[in-house]
Amino acid sequence: MPIPRRPASRRRADRARRRNSGSDLGARIIVAVPAIIVALFVVARGGWVFTIALIVLGIACMGELFTMLRNGNPVRLGGFLGLTGMLVAAQIGGPSSVLLAMVAAVPVIFLLGLSQPKLGAPGLSVTVLGLVWIGLPLAHAVLLRDLPHGNAIVIDVLVGTFVGDTGAYLGGRAFGRRPLAPSISPNKTVEGWLIGLVAAVLGVFAAGFYQDWLSGPQALLLGLAVAIVAPIGDLFESYVKRDAGVKDSGTLFGAHGGALDRLDAVLFAAVAGYWVWQAML
Repeated sequence: MPIPRRPASRRRADRARRRNSGSDLGARIIVAVPAIIVALFVVARGGWVFTIALIVLGIACMGELFTMLRNGNPVRLGGFLGLTGMLVAAQIGGPSSVLLAMVAAVPVIFLLGLSQPKLGAPGLSVTVLGLVWIGLPLAHAVLLRDLPHGNAIVIDVLVGTFVGDTGAYLGGRAFGRRPLAPSISPNKTVEGWLIGLVAAVLGVFAAGFYQDWLSGPQALLLGLAVAIVAPIGDLFESYVKRDAGVKDSGTLFGAHGGALDRLDAVLFAAVAGYWVWQAML
């Protein structure tokens, strides 16, 4: 009995999907390689070099958020000043200084917003969202870098985040069947998420082989924390973009979107990495 063949249209669609998958992966690598080199240099230098680099990235991310939600009339200058103040506070102080800078930013945002033709609760809410979603996690990254072995832990968090993201992408392409959150991000699958979770844990665990001060259980716990929260960060940004009706947050990385598209998972992972490593010390 002859084996039935798939319709020609279906075969053509499968071939096109495979070609697009390969070209998309290649483009991702082209974007990722120089970004990784710059990230390694900045993390290795630490100090004000690291903080200033994060301030620049943070302002880019916040600018993209304010552009997506511009109908809410966010207080751009207030948001940028608040983010800068929080990261400077993280560099010269500690967690309490970051909290103080964040609280102080709220009245500053309000006073600056009064000079706008339109302010209102939506504008204040969007601006404070930028502080909490972008400024606070980047301040945690500065705090994490200043902890003992913080430079290596920052690298571990980045490795876990990006290896997990790549694993989820490739795993979803190859084995994805069940939608993970169809109303938020239709292309994400349960299978891809599970593969990404395992890849993130193994990525951090493998990085720990080169760090004799990091035990195997510690590396596994750190990897698990990153693996759990990083995809939530990705979904969070997808939800905001879907609500705003945009595909990408910006165009900083060309066809691969903006700074917020590249750092959405890192923002959540940096917070988890700081508190997990702080608890281990």
